Amino acid sequence: MSTKLESPTSEIIKGNWNIVKGKIKQSYASLTDNDLNYVEGQEEELLGRIQKRTGKDRKEIEKFIKDSCNCR
Repeated sequence: MSTKLESPTSEIIKGNWNIVKGKIKQSYASLTDNDLNYVEGQEEELLGRIQKRTGKDRKEIEKFIKDSCNCR
């Protein structure tokens, strides 16, 4: 039996994406709506797009997302 474990960041994205998306757009104006398109189950791809467009590493992006919704 295969069970996919979800990261805390994935859970935050699912529950608070509209809030996080707005804050990301404020901080990184170069990101487009297509870059920030969220599809459930594809959180890794979303994080990869943000990482590629901003030049930030994954840890920085995850911290930004957690801080954006005041989740720890």
